[in-house]
Amino acid sequence: MTPPNRPHRAVFRTAMLSLLLLTTGCAKPPAPVTAAHEPGPAYDDAFWAHWGDGRGELSAYDLVTPRYGAPRRGTAVVIFVTETFSNAARVKADPGRHPKRDEFPVMKLNLIEDFATGIYDYHLLTSAFVSLAPVNSRGAGAPTKLSFSAQEWCGHTYAQLLFDHRYARYTGHSYFDGEADSSSAFIVPANAQAEDALMIWARGLAAPVVAAGDSAEAPVTGSLRIARLTHQPLAIALARFRRSSTAERVTVPAGTFEADVAGVTLADGRAWTFWVEHAAPHRIVRWSCSDGEHAELLGSDRLAYWEMNAPGGEAGLAKLGLTPRPPRTP
Repeated sequence: MTPPNRPHRAVFRTAMLSLLLLTTGCAKPPAPVTAAHEPGPAYDDAFWAHWGDGRGELSAYDLVTPRYGAPRRGTAVVIFVTETFSNAARVKADPGRHPKRDEFPVMKLNLIEDFATGIYDYHLLTSAFVSLAPVNSRGAGAPTKLSFSAQEWCGHTYAQLLFDHRYARYTGHSYFDGEADSSSAFIVPANAQAEDALMIWARGLAAPVVAAGDSAEAPVTGSLRIARLTHQPLAIALARFRRSSTAERVTVPAGTFEADVAGVTLADGRAWTFWVEHAAPHRIVRWSCSDGEHAELLGSDRLAYWEMNAPGGEAGLAKLGLTPRPPRTP
């Protein structure tokens, strides 16, 4: 694979792309960004032989994440699964419900995080959908939808971002005063990636394409999860993507792996690092962020998990290194 062109490094150090918000009224849209999308990964026969088998990949992690100034121990479950998406509705397309011209394939990432803060728990779900074919003037491997929700004892929030031809549409709902209901749109370059989709990129399943031992720069939209938990507006800025030239041995609760290291440094200084299984299917065995979050793989399996919701289905948790939720758990 050929790595994308790399802008001058000074651009990364000095340039923050403007976040141009449009009201929902009759404001005239600003001129569109004309940056072309970079070549994305090749979703070839080998890809579909693995990811088109009608099952999802479930992986569970021992999670530590910061909240209220302290590290919180919890569990993360990461689900990778391909779906057929409706471009009009931006949801999974039921068979026969949408015209074929409206449908395109996506890789869906669901990141579920559960942890306690004192007396009450947090339950977070981040979903990222990366297109597996060109759509809306964006190349294969680009984000097409992001969504995030949080439930805790004070209330709940929801936010989503839809990527169109030149803009991304934001919608948010929150129980916090001043954040109740909002909608806006902002320019997003065609070659932009999303922070909430970095796990997909780390596995080589999203743009930009970065060869081993190389690096590249691309715009990145900020994380819905981080924006909502910190009550900050979304921003978009250049980030540096890099991959290690050699694998390193990593031991986690699930075992010992030869892992490649994929990293992303954001314009605000935060850095994500992913240790990715060198052998196929290139699962993420560990990740960390400079804000203090880190996670290690407990177990993994490929399952048609949506069919395992009857009593007894919880037996499948053992393959993920998890145990059924005990009674009286909040």
